[in-house]
Amino acid sequence: MDLYAIRNELAKGRSIYDLALRVTYYARVSSDSAEQLHSLAAQSDYYRDFINANSHWQYVPGYIDEGISGTSVKKRESFLRMIADARAGGFDFIVTKEVSRFARNTLDSIKYTQELLSQGIGVLFQSDNINTLLPDSELRLTIMASVAQDEVRKTSERVRFGFKRAIEKGVVLGSNRIWGYKKDHGRLVIVEEEAVLVQKIFEMFALERMGVRTIANTLSESGYRNTNDQPFGFSTIAGILANPKYKGYYCGNKSHKVDYKLDQVKYLPESEWRVYPDEANVPPHRQRRIVGKGAGAAGTTE
Repeated sequence: MDLYAIRNELAKGRSIYDLALRVTYYARVSSDSAEQLHSLAAQSDYYRDFINANSHWQYVPGYIDEGISGTSVKKRESFLRMIADARAGGFDFIVTKEVSRFARNTLDSIKYTQELLSQGIGVLFQSDNINTLLPDSELRLTIMASVAQDEVRKTSERVRFGFKRAIEKGVVLGSNRIWGYKKDHGRLVIVEEEAVLVQKIFEMFALERMGVRTIANTLSESGYRNTNDQPFGFSTIAGILANPKYKGYYCGNKSHKVDYKLDQVKYLPESEWRVYPDEANVPPHRQRRIVGKGAGAAGTTE
């Protein structure tokens, strides 16, 4: 059924539920926690039953993105596959919960719903009561998409404020796994079996005067592997040697996200880093004294 025919039927007073359509659904959660994944499974069951309950509709398996957040659809593989299938004529109608689940960027919301509409495919946003097959839907969709996008902006600001306060309190941010450490309630705890290798890397660099690439090659030849069971690479060794944490220094404010709508990250100069000794939260690796310069590899660890 093309868009002209559908709108003619709707103009005659028929409901979308009265039309013979191939119907699918889109669901997304922004966290891969057990609670969120349970919610996702419940959504999937609901939409399958909802579509199958209508005798005029033909059920088409839905599209699900797990643990994906942010304003852009670029990383949502199922969403993009759904758009590709729409172009190939795989279905006629999409049911989803709300605009913020579909796209939290106003431009994306308009772009993709208009593209789908050009293929004769409508989207029903149930919670927002918006059906894009209806001529008056675009204004309400734009408003709801703008609201969803602004929620992302507010969340981004709250997160940045939280990061700033955490830095002020000495909470160690960033990765939960730094080679030689594990993170426990915002502080680092030395992993003794990994600490031996950290010490070896610093000794090779400071005492044996090996270069970073030579260290990486030597460790690989000796059978050492990282947490992914892969040989240690140049960047990993360089990162360890340059990381002030191995000397007991807290280091924060190293990067800044330029805008909440963009993936662009600005890496700040060292003059703007927040660096200070904090052995309570960032215990140094202390097996032997290695003499050097600076706070990271170029520093002294004991």
